[in-house]
Amino acid sequence: MNNKHTNITPSKQNSLLRFDKENVWHPYTSMSEPLPSYLVDSAQGVNINLASGEQLIDGMSSWWSVLHGYNHHKLNAALQEQAAKMSHVMFGGLTHQSAITLCEKLINLTPEGLDKVFLSDSGSVSVEVAMKMALQYQHAVAEKNQTNLTKTKLLTVKNGYHGDTFAAMSVCDPVTGMHQIFEQVLMQHYFAPAPSIKFGEQWSNDETIELTALFEQHHSEIAAFIIEPIVQGTGGMRFYHPEYLRACRLLCDKYKVLLIVDEIATGFGRTGKLFACEWAEISPDIMCLGKTLTGGYITLAATLCTTHIAKTISEGAAGCFMHGPTFMGNALACAVANASIDLLFENDWQSQVLAIETTLNSLLKPLAKHERVIDARVLGSIGAIECKQTVNVAQIQKRFVELGVWIRPFGKLIYIIPPLIITTEQLTALVNAITTVLNEDDCFN
Repeated sequence: MNNKHTNITPSKQNSLLRFDKENVWHPYTSMSEPLPSYLVDSAQGVNINLASGEQLIDGMSSWWSVLHGYNHHKLNAALQEQAAKMSHVMFGGLTHQSAITLCEKLINLTPEGLDKVFLSDSGSVSVEVAMKMALQYQHAVAEKNQTNLTKTKLLTVKNGYHGDTFAAMSVCDPVTGMHQIFEQVLMQHYFAPAPSIKFGEQWSNDETIELTALFEQHHSEIAAFIIEPIVQGTGGMRFYHPEYLRACRLLCDKYKVLLIVDEIATGFGRTGKLFACEWAEISPDIMCLGKTLTGGYITLAATLCTTHIAKTISEGAAGCFMHGPTFMGNALACAVANASIDLLFENDWQSQVLAIETTLNSLLKPLAKHERVIDARVLGSIGAIECKQTVNVAQIQKRFVELGVWIRPFGKLIYIIPPLIITTEQLTALVNAITTVLNEDDCFN
């Protein structure tokens, strides 16, 4: 369907795209040979409307963030109402109702024990905050016990991804985490093998032998263990067994190591549970939230921790937690986050996710038999196709646009995680487009 509402003339479109190609640096692309960018005029519901006239069904939720679709009237109203009062005030020495209400909602929704909330600007920063919390906590513990500080490292698993800022990069996979170029200047941490037993497979305690050995050998150096619960996203869209996460909780308890779960991509129902760590029925010491927190409207993140951690840090020599983002607790972001959380429950998110999962199981999973595919997997509203060859991003993106969908693959993966409001018809169109490109040689390297 053509988008007839654009006011951007063809000549203006060409001018904008020319400047964009020459001067605007997009994520994960080269300035000398940039990947093509498509000019968006507007978006509504599950559709992205290009200035050139195409209407695309969005299968990506704009990198997992757009939970209820674009241009939602209730989220728009929340922004307008807040903007009429104030858009932002500094959070040092001031507070406001939108932030207080959001923190109360998050404490009530997240697993038991997470009673303190630190708001920040983005998911990657929330990971930085979590790491700083863990390290400052261990510093305060050593101080209180009058011992030398030895717990200065983190433990994580391979195939993980936690963001692109410096501390976050240091706990991403050292090989597949896109950050090998910075290896010599990043903090050095410990990496356990990635979980290998898939979600739904038979569990074996052998899975945690090497992880246990790392805890036993290095626990005196390890401040915290950080992991994406159940779903390893950018590291391969891998869904692992909940028992692995439960074993992580037990090992952290045994060796006095803090457990950080990165729920930035998995939070707010994406996996079929409100938070993915609920699959293992565990509560972490620290939790990171972001992406869908505002329904994809404004960047905002939260790092939650236990009262014990907050009290220990606050009673240390520093007397406070050493972090303070300028836009912490931004009123616009907090207001739309509150509206998004309310909408999640008004819309019965569990039924929405189940409907997506059912359709993906019916239509996407059978693609596992395709000659070009290694595996097809589904969990909640997430569907992923792992191919035998890497995708040709420029060509496959072009074909998806021609087919009326927006899907952004990477590496050997073609995945979708659509807005929860998507219809069965729209979801079917996404899977049909994937099926089409799987049969086209020029879409793969």
